[in-house]
Amino acid sequence: MDSITFDINDALKHYMSDPATIPTPEADSALVDCENDPESLTDNGVVNSVLNPIVDAVAENPDAIMRSQIFDSLQFLLKCAPISSDSDPLSHFVYEHEESTFLQTPPRTPPGPASAARRLVGEPASKLFELSRNTSYLSAHALSKIFDLITSGLATEADVIHHDLESDEQELVAHHRQLLEIYGFLLQWTIAAVETKAAEKSSTAAPARRGKPKGKKDANANKDGAWDSSAQLETALSTMCKVLRLKLGKLFLTTSERDTFVGLLTRPVYMILESEQRVKNTSVRMHAFKVLCIAVKHHGHGYAAQISIVQNLTYFEHLSEPMAEFLHILADQYDYPQLADEILRELSNKEFSSNDTKGPKSVSTFMVKLSELAPRLVIKQVTLLAKQLDSESHALRSALIEVFGNMLAYLSKSDERGENHKSQMNAFFDVLEERFLDVNPYCRCRTIQVYVKLCELDQKFPKRRQRAAELACRSLEDKSSHVRRNAIKLLGTLIRTHPFTALHGAQLARKDWQERLDKVQSELDSLKPPVDAPGLDGDKGNTTVDQALLDDATQIESPKKQAAEMTDEQKFAAVQKAREEAATSEAIEKLTLTKRYYSEALKFIDVLHEATETICQLLGSKNKSEVIEAMDYFEIGDAYNIEQNKLGIRRMLRLIWTKGNSDEGKGVQTHLIECYKRLFFEAPDSFSPNDAANYIARNMISLTFGATPAELTSLEQLLSTMMKSGMIPDAVIAKLWQVYGVQKREISRTQRRGSIIVLGMLATANPEIVVGDMETMLRTGLGRHGHADLQLAKYTCVALRRINPTGRQASKDSTVKFSRLQNDHAVLQKLAAITEVPSENKEWFGVAEQAINAIYALSRHPDVLCSEIIRRKAKAVFSQQSSSRPTSRDETRSNPGSQAGSQEGNEEALDSTVMGPTQPSSQPPPSPEKKQKKDNAIALSQLLFIVGHVAIKQIVHLELCELDFKRRKQEKEKSAQVAKERSTLSSSTMSAGGRKSIKPGAKEEEEGDELDLIGGTTEDDFTEAMTHIRERELLYGATSLLAMFGPMVSEICANNTTYKDRGLQQAATLCMAKLMCVSSEYCEANLPLLITIMERSSDATVRSNAVIALGDMAVCFNHLIDENTDFLYRRLADPDPSVKRTCLMTLTFLILAGQVKVKGQLGEMAKCLEDEDKRIADLARMFFTELSTKDNAVYNHFVDMFSLLSAERSLDEESFRRIVKFLLGFVEKDKHAKQLAGKLADRLSRCDTERHWNDVAYALGQLQHKNEDIAKLVGEGFKMVQAPVKS
Repeated sequence: MDSITFDINDALKHYMSDPATIPTPEADSALVDCENDPESLTDNGVVNSVLNPIVDAVAENPDAIMRSQIFDSLQFLLKCAPISSDSDPLSHFVYEHEESTFLQTPPRTPPGPASAARRLVGEPASKLFELSRNTSYLSAHALSKIFDLITSGLATEADVIHHDLESDEQELVAHHRQLLEIYGFLLQWTIAAVETKAAEKSSTAAPARRGKPKGKKDANANKDGAWDSSAQLETALSTMCKVLRLKLGKLFLTTSERDTFVGLLTRPVYMILESEQRVKNTSVRMHAFKVLCIAVKHHGHGYAAQISIVQNLTYFEHLSEPMAEFLHILADQYDYPQLADEILRELSNKEFSSNDTKGPKSVSTFMVKLSELAPRLVIKQVTLLAKQLDSESHALRSALIEVFGNMLAYLSKSDERGENHKSQMNAFFDVLEERFLDVNPYCRCRTIQVYVKLCELDQKFPKRRQRAAELACRSLEDKSSHVRRNAIKLLGTLIRTHPFTALHGAQLARKDWQERLDKVQSELDSLKPPVDAPGLDGDKGNTTVDQALLDDATQIESPKKQAAEMTDEQKFAAVQKAREEAATSEAIEKLTLTKRYYSEALKFIDVLHEATETICQLLGSKNKSEVIEAMDYFEIGDAYNIEQNKLGIRRMLRLIWTKGNSDEGKGVQTHLIECYKRLFFEAPDSFSPNDAANYIARNMISLTFGATPAELTSLEQLLSTMMKSGMIPDAVIAKLWQVYGVQKREISRTQRRGSIIVLGMLATANPEIVVGDMETMLRTGLGRHGHADLQLAKYTCVALRRINPTGRQASKDSTVKFSRLQNDHAVLQKLAAITEVPSENKEWFGVAEQAINAIYALSRHPDVLCSEIIRRKAKAVFSQQSSSRPTSRDETRSNPGSQAGSQEGNEEALDSTVMGPTQPSSQPPPSPEKKQKKDNAIALSQLLFIVGHVAIKQIVHLELCELDFKRRKQEKEKSAQVAKERSTLSSSTMSAGGRKSIKPGAKEEEEGDELDLIGGTTEDDFTEAMTHIRERELLYGATSLLAMFGPMVSEICANNTTYKDRGLQQAATLCMAKLMCVSSEYCEANLPLLITIMERSSDATVRSNAVIALGDMAVCFNHLIDENTDFLYRRLADPDPSVKRTCLMTLTFLILAGQVKVKGQLGEMAKCLEDEDKRIADLARMFFTELSTKDNAVYNHFVDMFSLLSAERSLDEESFRRIVKFLLGFVEKDKHAKQLAGKLADRLSRCDTERHWNDVAYALGQLQHKNEDIAKLVGEGFKMVQAPVKS
């Protein structure tokens, strides 16, 4: 049969232009018949009839491939499979010819039906080849068969060539060369077709699944889809390796011929690597690398590989790490580092377009991976790579930062410790420290992340760690939350890996280290020689010289006298002295090093203490991951006993209130609970169950020591949540009761208090905790210990109140309802008795407040019991008085028709400030008469406090009765059961058994039906009846007990010169304020007095209470307070910070809740943004942040605020600008910015001072909206028009 004459250059030329143009005149006639009927080619029978003889022939003799029919038939079949897919972004082919090696990209399918290339070779147009450019008509079965055929043929031929070359058969060289070129050419084509089909399959798999009509093509596609060519690819790549191991220099006489042939084998490898799926297959990837490594190492493929790799990095992101892996294998296993060096040199000089994001990212990943795998390769070129630190691409800069970190890790593990090694490390550290100030936050983050990795190394770098700690501390104030979060993480890692563990363990308590330093310093001072010691004092010794000892310069030196020989005793003494001096010198040197060690540890601890203050602030960050990182830092710091971290752990408590609407919010709460669980609720594994319970109970009690009321509230929420989750075992609760109830020995008051505080907190989740040990509470907290420690009695009352859960706890509890107690119950009797304990201690007021709260929570008839308390207290107060009760002043104003407003929130708001602290008296002991007056004032203050608190609790009780009535009313309507009325309720139920009581009759649980008769059977009637009782009966009823105290309180408050005791005035003002919340008539009559007190009182506590009272009245009787809100705003300028803070909090609540209308006074609150007190400034920021979420409120009021702030002379320009910048940050909509700019621009022409003009111009500059006319107006500057001066 005819043999072909094959020219590889000509074949490649046609193949790269358009494979369909390659002539196949000798192809099998069965295939030629398919040209006009492409569908017939999909029949495997037709293809098999052609392929099977070819397979047999080639298997028998690889030379059979040179038969024209076989060769053309194979080319014909391959032309039926497209070799370029639209899904591939780029295909690279290295085409070498006689004189040059260049990169050529095959063009896409020509747009015309007949290309110029086709006309060049003169092949007639064929329907099959036209269609096969986009659609494969060659089945996977046929393609697989061709693939196996060519691979096996090439493998056999390689064996034959190897044998012949060993035998030195020179006459067969040309024949073997042509066979290799034919097989290489066909293998390249086949692999291209295989990869194209694989790409088509992956791109069409998703649409196929969506469902198209099932037809013949779909069936074939599914059949093709089952073919996995990975195993065949591995075999082909192994065969390529076998071929490349041949002595190709004997076959290809010129370099260009060899390069052309090597290109036939390497081009398919690059095409395989372009597929991400192929690269993920480790076996395929390793085989591909092997082919390239042999080609580069033994066949001069280095330059072509360099071009391909650089372009692959530019266009294929998935090849970044594989290419680094390839270069590592090439250098490590094949000892060829030159290619990596050349590529790094090229990349160091490469400039990327500002619009190119893919290229820098891919190159960055490559460099980082290579520096991890082969740091020796990178460190040689690092000087050149450093030029990219000036690149505009932050991805490249970030990559180089990480590369430098990897270089440091490599050098730290190196055995070399010379000067060059040290200078290299210092250079890398210097660059990293500079990058803490990179303009891009991602680069700053990467720098910190690199330091985190370096901290984990065995080498500690103590000097550099100190600098890193300082830089991380500075980065805590970075504007990027990501940088701050990573800085916190770095500080935590620095703590975990700190180097100061050699002498005294890992703890970092500053107090201990300072004591050690002081001790070493004292030892050093004791070892230092005296100042006048010879030879040890340097230049400070005696420098006076006797002139008789000195010779003239010209005098001949006289012969020296022989020194007298030393005796044995002198020799021994000299040796002994030398030894002592050496020992002393050694001890001094050792102590000096120890001192330096301690000093460096203290410097590190000081940085951590400084950082802790900033991290405490970051607990309030909006970025939840930053908050979580801060919590982890405090947990780490606590493990190393850093004192300042205790503060952070307490601050963490407030995070329990983080809103849990999102996963992030819930994540913060969950993380907080987990942190506290690890810190306080997990005993060491070595502890027995009893010891573990003791450990946890002691920790829980310690959490209450020194806690503020806000911290205790947060702790209560935390412990309640943990109790509901079952995290607190019963054994711990039992231990807490043991600590609280211990009688046989005296324990610290704080410990006993802490136990009942914690038990009360846990009872909010499970009231049964308190119910089971009521006897212990009566015996301890309300017994002897409680009388001696009023704080203990107070928290015992709080715990007792938990028996009947109210508010949110009540709705979440079980269906078992609490049955209120009769007034003769021991608990209620003890609670009543504790209010009558004689005491001058200010803590009495807290006890009385909580005892009354508990009575109203537990008693079935709290009004009756409290009436008795008031009667007994009044009798005790006034029975000692010789004079009668003070006459009341005339009430000039009354408004009996006023309607009562809502009373929700009165209790919490008014109770927040009960009594302020009194200054301890430094006066000499008072006379008996003065002491009697003082005792009388204290007793009257306590009575008025009880009266006021009972009044406020009584109206809350009335509201609960009303809610209870409505609830039962609804239940009745649902069940449609009509209950018979058992008795009628007389209109004179205000008195019980002829006695005066607080309110008209007690509401019992069993008397539910009687409630209907108070105001009829409708809810409106009942509500009206309750309002009448509140307005007219409680303070003005003929038989009401409270009515007797209203005029008295007004009298005491009005005559503060007569009743000048400070405590009495505080109690009277508070009582009057609470009574004013009961009745609008009483409120209207005494409102001028309260406002006068708020304005003129010299007592900050009285002013604060008046502010809170006005806030509550704004909720209750809005129509009375609405006209007097200016008095509230004035308190924002109060000289006392506590009053100012109270006023700001009150106004924040009223404005955000919509209880008061804002009438241009927001400017006063804006001034608080620059208050000296940081807490006030933070409160103001929080207020405006919340206000900005409500219907553009900041935008609506900005002009009024600006006018007030600009006119404020006491506000300096810098403070004004900071306030304006902060407020305008909430104006986000372009429409609003445009409107504000117009309003402010109109003011420029009306500005009469330069400062005013500058203020307006600055505000305009802060707005996002840009207007050329306004910019021009501002650019002209301030113009002052001055009248001409007359001469």
